[in-house]
Amino acid sequence: MQLTKAEEQVMQILWKMGEGLVKDVRDRFEEPKPARNTVSTVIRILEKKGFVGHKDYGKVFVYYPLVMKNDYSGKQLFGLLNDYFNNSFPAMASYFVREKDLSIQDLEQLLEDTKEELAKRNKTE
Repeated sequence: MQLTKAEEQVMQILWKMGEGLVKDVRDRFEEPKPARNTVSTVIRILEKKGFVGHKDYGKVFVYYPLVMKNDYSGKQLFGLLNDYFNNSFPAMASYFVREKDLSIQDLEQLLEDTKEELAKRNKTE
C-alpha cells in the first residue's frame, strides 16, 4: 500500500523514535511544524491502514509502527522496479548511473557489496 507524503513523513519519524505521543511526533518536524490535529489525523489514518498501532494509558496514546521500515522500503523499491523499469534491475541501475552521475568507484563498490550479500545468502542456504 502506498503512503501519502504526509503519512510517509510521520512514519519516518515513528521508525526513528520507535514509539511516541502525537506531541513527540509533531516536535520532530522541522519548522513550520504542522498543527497537532493534523499529525493526530495522519496517525489515525495510518492506524486504519494498519501501519501504526497504539498502547493506551488512560487518555494518553503511545503510537508505534506495525510495519517495519525495511518491509515498506522493499515493497516500494520492488514496485518502482516493476512499474518503471520492467522488472529490470540493470535498467534501473543504468538510470541511476545516468541521473546521479555515479563514478566507476561507486559502481565497483556496488558490485563488491552485492557479491558480499550473495556470499552471505549462500552461506545460510
